[in-house]
Amino acid sequence: MKKVFIETYGCQMNVYDSEIVKSVLLKNGYELTDSEQEADVVLLNTCSVRENANKKVFNRINNIQRQRNENGKVQIGILGCMATNFRKQLLENPKLPIDFIAGPDSYKRLPQLLEEMTANGATAKNFDVTLSEFETYSDVYPTQTEGVNAWIAVMRGCDNFCTFCVVPYTRGRERSRSPQNVVDEAKRLADQGFRQITLLGQNVNSYQYDGNDFADLLEKVSDVQGIERIRFTSPHPKDFPRRLLKVIAENPKVCKQIHLPLQAGNDRVLEMMNRTYTQKEFLDLVDEIRELYPKMALSTDIIIGFPTETDAEFEDTVAVMEKVQFDSAFIFKYSERPQTIARRKFPDDVPEAAKKERIVRLNALQKRHSYQKNLAHIGETHEVLLDQEFTKKSPDDFQGRNDGNKIVIFPKGDYRKGQFLNVEITDATSNILRGRVVNVLNR
Repeated sequence: MKKVFIETYGCQMNVYDSEIVKSVLLKNGYELTDSEQEADVVLLNTCSVRENANKKVFNRINNIQRQRNENGKVQIGILGCMATNFRKQLLENPKLPIDFIAGPDSYKRLPQLLEEMTANGATAKNFDVTLSEFETYSDVYPTQTEGVNAWIAVMRGCDNFCTFCVVPYTRGRERSRSPQNVVDEAKRLADQGFRQITLLGQNVNSYQYDGNDFADLLEKVSDVQGIERIRFTSPHPKDFPRRLLKVIAENPKVCKQIHLPLQAGNDRVLEMMNRTYTQKEFLDLVDEIRELYPKMALSTDIIIGFPTETDAEFEDTVAVMEKVQFDSAFIFKYSERPQTIARRKFPDDVPEAAKKERIVRLNALQKRHSYQKNLAHIGETHEVLLDQEFTKKSPDDFQGRNDGNKIVIFPKGDYRKGQFLNVEITDATSNILRGRVVNVLNR
């Protein structure tokens, strides 16, 4: 029985996919190990969204092989988006000791690839990076075994073709699972003790299946007994009809937090990105959300230094951030990705110094907004789901998250993971809230 070690990079979809891989391998007689040194096979489930992620994986491959040169041969497999996006470089580089690769739609074939690799000799390089129009892994139950939150991929792929993004080329076109299949998985997770689920998709709110849209899916999942909170990621601003917004605002199980990727605040840049909305349409959506639920927590993604972005156009992004005042933001410098439209059509011509100045400025602005938003919570009582006994910084503190997905730290006590607590907020930083437990909720 071969032992397999899996290491995961990138987004939560990759985390979920690694659980699918584990399930497939266990079903076919493989053993999983948490020790890389004990493994016969090392699988790296990779991300290809940013250049740094690729560099980490290439360095990791060589490190694994160097360590094993002293202790015997290990078989190395590359899974995920890099397998699709960098197939040629991975397979044809003699300096990379890779035995096989498998793309995101090929995980059911992993046992066969491993068998072929063994039969054909240690130097054989096998691959399957076929992109499917139908594969959703709806017949594979991921090996999520513990914790408070569980992930459910309700759809795969993306049809948006944002010019900066490689996902449509590495994960294929959009396809959704049936609502009943998603509900069945949610029931199994509830039976295992999970209190919260997060619905996943590259463009999760574009979910469509046999007349059911994402609002329908949220309502159906909310009926599952034992599941007390529902989150979702990542959505696209173009797919928020009012009915969906009303479900989020009014359904007590759906968390009052929306990730709303802006990417840029200038209309010309947004058009170059193929984001399909204008600055005004984005701001109108924010106004509509806050009309329905004024305290909705909003987070966003922003890319600075997109090709040809001028200083004046960057100021439009600053203006949107000042107007919306997001609770949190993930801010990145633009970097070219192979296969993308932006790589083929637009020169990466914004100087690195300008990118650095812009990202420093936006991060400082967002830190100020996050701090102001968090200070406003002092004196409020928040319902917190305890997800971590003892924090990384102190053995005397516990940690949970409120409905808005903000970290709440409070003194340890006779509480356990999965409990809901009322916590009075007494202090705040730009990153966390602090408080004291008022009472334990019987849920």
